[in-house]
Parts: sequence; C-alpha cells; structure tokens
Amino acid sequence: MRDYIRKRVVDVSRYIVETKATVRKAALVFGVSKSTVHKDVTERLPRINQQLARKVKEVLEHNKAERHLRGGEATRRKYVNQKDVS
Repeated sequence: MRDYIRKRVVDVSRYIVETKATVRKAALVFGVSKSTVHKDVTERLPRINQQLARKVKEVLEHNKAERHLRGGEATRRKYVNQKDVS
C-alpha cells in the first residue's frame, strides 16, 4: 500500500473516531468519495491497525443504527421550512 493511502486511511479513521462522523461527513472533509472512505475503513484499516479498526466499526455501527432518525429529522425540517415559506 502506498504511503499516502496509508496516511489517509489512518487520518480518516482517527477523524471518524474523534468526531463520531459519518462516512459522508468524513468524505466531505477529506475530499474523497464515500466509497473511498468506506473501503479505507473496512478493508484497508484492519490490515494497518486492528484496534483503530474496531473503534471505527463501533462508530459506524452506531451511526447506522441512528440513520433513520437523522433522515426523519431532515424530512421534518424540510416540511417545517416549506410551511414557513408558504
């Protein structure tokens, strides 16, 4: 694995653990695609740092469990804003 990829994998992973960020947010911050972030943390990271990989997995599982709540909140805000504009 190239050094710049290894560094990105570790940097993205640390960011996710420290901020509890979603894959989408991490991709935006690091300027890469969601697919790249996902591949980094699920395939590449376990080969680099098992302990960090476990921490990232916990955060991602937590985010996945709450994703329906974030979606519902976004929908609620959308319709509240539409009502205010009308």
